[in-house]
Formats: sequence, C-alpha cells, structure tokens
Amino acid sequence: MEELRQILEKRRNIILQGADALSAKGYTAVPNHVLESDKISPGAKLTYAMLLKYAWQDDFCFPGQNRLADDMGVTRQSVNTYIKELVKKNFIAIKRQGQGRPNIYTLKLTVDKSR
Repeated sequence: MEELRQILEKRRNIILQGADALSAKGYTAVPNHVLESDKISPGAKLTYAMLLKYAWQDDFCFPGQNRLADDMGVTRQSVNTYIKELVKKNFIAIKRQGQGRPNIYTLKLTVDKSR
C-alpha cells in the first residue's frame, strides 16, 4: 500500500498540505470557462474571482473599487480597467446607482458562446 501511495504522489503536481491555515477563510469556486478564457486578461480573471468571493458569502456584497484594489494588490485604476474589460466581454453587467451608492454587479455564470 505504501508503494502505491508513493507512485500516486509522484504523479501529482499539486499537493495540499496543512490546508487548515489556508482554508480558514473558505474557498472560491471560479467557473473554468472564466479561468480558461482567452478573451480576458489574468487581471480580469482575478477581478471576476474576487467578485465571486464576495458574492458567495451571502449572495450579495458591496465591494468598492478601493476594497477590490487592496484585496488584489493592484491600483484602483487597474480594477477599473479590469471591470471595464469584463463588461465589454459580457462576463459581468453593472447597474450604476449614483449618489455614492455602490454599483450592482451581475456576474454571468452561464457560458455565452461569444465569450
């Protein structure tokens, strides 16, 4: 049995070790069609994943662009660029509420052949 375990470990290229520290804040499932898309940049993919992270918590969220920028380790302008990219490629839709109220982001979880 030990030999089989060693053989299987040699075939894996991702090993989870001590996941407790990493899993304490949960996980975010990102659709593969987003991760594999050649239509959007890596920054846009991370932005989509971060929006999902916030949304999975309670089915709603209110992240501002400053919060997104801080959590992603990028500038607010970069977040703005990535969000525009996601809108242009139809991965998300935004409803602007104005007057200092947060935007409403709709993340499109279904596969659209144009993406």
